[in-house]
Amino acid sequence: MKTLPITHVATTDLSEMLDPRGGKRMQLPGFDSEFVDFPDYIIRITDRIWHDRKVEMIYDYYAKDCIVHTQAGTGIGVEPVVEGTRATMRAFPDRVLDADNVIWSEDKPQAGSPNPVFYSSHLITSNMTNEGPSEFGPATGNKVRVITIADCACRDNVIFEEWLVRDYAAIVEQLGFDVLEIAKILAKSDIEEGRNVALEHSAKIKSICAADRLKSTDDDFFNRFFASIFQDKDWGRLSEFYDFRVGARHPYGRDLYGPAQVKESLETLISPLSDIQVSLDHICEIPYLGEARDVAIRWSIAAKHLETQADIYILGVSQFRMIRGRIREEVTMWDDVAIQRMLEGIRLRD
Repeated sequence: MKTLPITHVATTDLSEMLDPRGGKRMQLPGFDSEFVDFPDYIIRITDRIWHDRKVEMIYDYYAKDCIVHTQAGTGIGVEPVVEGTRATMRAFPDRVLDADNVIWSEDKPQAGSPNPVFYSSHLITSNMTNEGPSEFGPATGNKVRVITIADCACRDNVIFEEWLVRDYAAIVEQLGFDVLEIAKILAKSDIEEGRNVALEHSAKIKSICAADRLKSTDDDFFNRFFASIFQDKDWGRLSEFYDFRVGARHPYGRDLYGPAQVKESLETLISPLSDIQVSLDHICEIPYLGEARDVAIRWSIAAKHLETQADIYILGVSQFRMIRGRIREEVTMWDDVAIQRMLEGIRLRD
């Protein structure tokens, strides 16, 4: 009997992913029998919720006490997920979620179930039109294209924890607004509501700093990469990690080519910081084509912001395509609107 390969999202047409043939491709203990493998679960529940507009299915596929982490804060419970989805659909009624890739892993069981945890890093491109008011202002009618990476921990047919990083800076600019002005407005609103985003991140900052070193993985390449580039700002080592033809996508919709452009973009994030400590919080990888491999890393930074001297936290996710021992393609996302909102809140409170 022929064993079918596990769904490879980056190279498979959506029509095939939504109508998988041939039966089970991997064991998924605790999941509904209709799903042939874990990428199939991620693709089909996303399609049902977003493309079929069956928002109520969030109650089926998210745990009641799910935790959702973003740069803007942490939400607990399924209701904020439902409310956030409906608000986004009102602002962008034609939004689609095109799956560029799903990099995944099967991790060991955690407390609460004997079944394994399946972890996905879902790279999404969305085309959409702003036809309703959003958190950034009134409807503009502008068309927007944005990249999102959603990392999800799944078990027993539900998502129980999610880390969501969207390029909100690209959204704000394509809507015709200014990122810093929007950040100031949101920060003032936080203060009026008695909310301190920086304070909410304090426990995460303490956790990273307590290790007093790079919290690492078993992958030596990425330990060296994040320690050298993100933590030490050792730009002279870029060619050790990047192919000279690297193509990268970063926040603000940046489409970059070559290590020099990648450096310029990363400097906008890293240069305003000192005492940087990096935590590599999750890593997973799948084969791509031939000898290439796709690697997804969720990372976080605790650092001192040089201007304000405040301790800050940054959440990011990267997907790397590795060819012959170097990064050939990269998508790295952080939410610069939320970062600037946090910093503006710190300034306003000083």
